[in-house]
Amino acid sequence: MVALIAITSATITLALRDPAELQLQREAQRLAALLETARAESRASGLTVRWIPKGLKSGDDFRFEGLPSTIQLPTRWLGEPVAVTIENATAANPGLTLGPEPVIPAQRLRLQLADQRLVLGTDGLAAFDIVTPP
Repeated sequence: MVALIAITSATITLALRDPAELQLQREAQRLAALLETARAESRASGLTVRWIPKGLKSGDDFRFEGLPSTIQLPTRWLGEPVAVTIENATAANPGLTLGPEPVIPAQRLRLQLADQRLVLGTDGLAAFDIVTPP
């Protein structure tokens, strides 16, 4: 009986998740995959590739600089625009450096949608992934 109540409670809790939380998780996973795609292309081509939030082109939410013209990665979020803050970003370097070196600097970005927040990062060797708080 207690197990049944626990399973039911867990199912209801998952079903009642905040839509903004689900969208932010989806956007973070998609962005991690896009960053890793650009990182792999950077290493393969030997080109310096950077990811910059809020692209200068009209309608872009973000952009990749330095990719060969044959590689076209998305420049828009899937849903509502996500606010991005890159840790240690400067006016001279407002984005993420993705290569071409096999080991890049450790980098983290904070994503926010409505009142939901999460952190996406890499230690420089591992793939970009959602970082769980300690």
